[in-house]
Amino acid sequence: MTVQYKELTFGMPWESLYGYSQAVQAGDTLYVSGQLSHDSAGTFVGADDFELQTKTTLDNLDRVLEHFGATRDQIVETTVLVRNLRDHFDTVARLHVAYVGDRRPTSTVMGVSDLALPEQLVEIGAVVRGT
Repeated sequence: MTVQYKELTFGMPWESLYGYSQAVQAGDTLYVSGQLSHDSAGTFVGADDFELQTKTTLDNLDRVLEHFGATRDQIVETTVLVRNLRDHFDTVARLHVAYVGDRRPTSTVMGVSDLALPEQLVEIGAVVRGT
């Protein structure tokens, strides 16, 4: 059996540096790499502003979903990495529930000591079904 396989890159320098895709669709499942807060040119957005970083990160997740013709309702799992989780938990929880709405995917929220970019405070990945 051959599985349909498609990948998406945004052309960001860290994609080739680290060797990954923003997302890979295998069959009807979409695996979305951890998204972060950057604009379409790759410029980091929201240094020292956790809420702006989270909103921009979720906007980038929407860009990936849109590319594959998927919606938030198809997200079955999120993984959220947060620097200084105790300081930011209430904010990330509020923004996550606003993003997913009434349909609640499984989710893992982890506090981490560091992320890839020095200014980065949050990273969000997802698994999407039915794409």
